[in-house]
Amino acid sequence: MKISAFHFTLFIAILAVGSSPADAYDPGPLQDFCVAVNDSKAAVFVNGKICKDPKTVTPDDFFISGFNKPGNISNPFGSRVTHAFVDDLPGLNTLGISIVRIDFAPNGVNPPHEHPRASEILVVLEGTLYAGFITTNPRNPNEKNKLFSKVLQPGDVFLFPQGLIHFQYNIGTTSAVAIASLNSQNPGIMTIPKAVFGSEPPVRADVLVKSFDVDEKLVEYLQSLPWKGNN
Repeated sequence: MKISAFHFTLFIAILAVGSSPADAYDPGPLQDFCVAVNDSKAAVFVNGKICKDPKTVTPDDFFISGFNKPGNISNPFGSRVTHAFVDDLPGLNTLGISIVRIDFAPNGVNPPHEHPRASEILVVLEGTLYAGFITTNPRNPNEKNKLFSKVLQPGDVFLFPQGLIHFQYNIGTTSAVAIASLNSQNPGIMTIPKAVFGSEPPVRADVLVKSFDVDEKLVEYLQSLPWKGNN
């Protein structure tokens, strides 16, 4: 029996969820920070969203459509991430899972980024991707960070551990599509070049000049670019 791309993707997603620990929830913070406040009337967001009254829950709270449609890849990266996080799919709250679709133009890249709150498992549906992740700094300062990478074909699966910088690049001559599952309802996304050179307010140029050992004019040029994400 021939297995369609959809059924294969569904199997991978179910496998990823079913293989998670029995306590399927996010044990760590689900926001970047949570500042204490003494105002009892202030909104409360503790490790997720406030729960909806179960009597008002509907099937639409557990439903999202559109993952069969290609994302708009007309951006400098040539890629688009379509995500179903808790803000997109409220029923994910407290369940510790989410899913994304990634579309790539030829030579499109999902640039180096990291998810501070989730590991990611990715399956390629169409095209050929070069994908990898980079380890944290070794204890010996003279040793280099290690790259783990593979060229992925349709049906191939690759894992990106939580918090590590990773990427995917379409090395094929046609468009590429991948689906990824993450073990957090709100994994967080930090695109490295956008964060470093496109923050508001900008990082002081001399900090980046010293950190990257480059000319100040290059740093100023990079900071002048209209950095945008692909999600």
